[in-house]
Amino acid sequence: MDIKVLGPLSVEACGQSIVPSAGKPRQILALLSVYANQMLPVPTLMEEIWGAQMPRSALTTLQTYILQLRRRLAAAYGPQAPEASKSVLATRYGGYVLEAQPGAVDIHEYDRLVAAGRDALDAGDDVEASFLLREALAVWRGPALVDVRVGPILEIELARLEESRLGVLERRIEADLRLGRHAELLTELTELTARHPLHEGLHAQCMAALYRAGRPWQALEVYQGLRARLVEDLGLEPSPRLQKLQQAVLASDPALDLERGGRRRRPVLDLFAA
Repeated sequence: MDIKVLGPLSVEACGQSIVPSAGKPRQILALLSVYANQMLPVPTLMEEIWGAQMPRSALTTLQTYILQLRRRLAAAYGPQAPEASKSVLATRYGGYVLEAQPGAVDIHEYDRLVAAGRDALDAGDDVEASFLLREALAVWRGPALVDVRVGPILEIELARLEESRLGVLERRIEADLRLGRHAELLTELTELTARHPLHEGLHAQCMAALYRAGRPWQALEVYQGLRARLVEDLGLEPSPRLQKLQQAVLASDPALDLERGGRRRRPVLDLFAA
């Protein structure tokens, strides 16, 4: 089995795709794939498909979808493995589980790389952290399950994954900033702040990169742009930490400079926290 959900849904057995074209069986396969090796209760599967508007025939229809998926698995494994479909898409008491081998699911590989990257950050190894977190982000092939209709269960999981992806991106950029790669980050940070116009952390990183690249006036423009959007959209001022960062840029505060070897350990937005 090869299971990918961090992008378009891809589930292959023996090199053959088992992803159905029909919407609801595809949705069931997506949910089982996201939670591969975990038993999903029948009520959870039904809630994903029908939400609160569950038909009387929901259980029978769900069983039909499971049968359709097993038939696709059986066709992929062939007659030489007649029981493979039931062992891969297994029935458990009260639910079903999609069994996968270690390394077969892209979410698991992403989580492994993220955990290793965080350990490297905690150990002060910014070079290794940057590499591992970059590798984790490279596992993504686009928005998760971009080609699948999602219900309430998948919607929550996709929001969690996207939030995780953004957090990993911030940590990788922090590691790169500490390594003195501010000039290399400018194009990426300009794009990221445009895509996330209210995200203070990314704006703080962009300000720091511009300041260290000898462009403090542009760092101040980034701050003013964010402040204008926050006031207009939310009626809020930037956080005290970001306001202190702006003041530090105005004052050419040495705390904004890289320490020798790039070893400052605090994130940019925390440099001036109370």
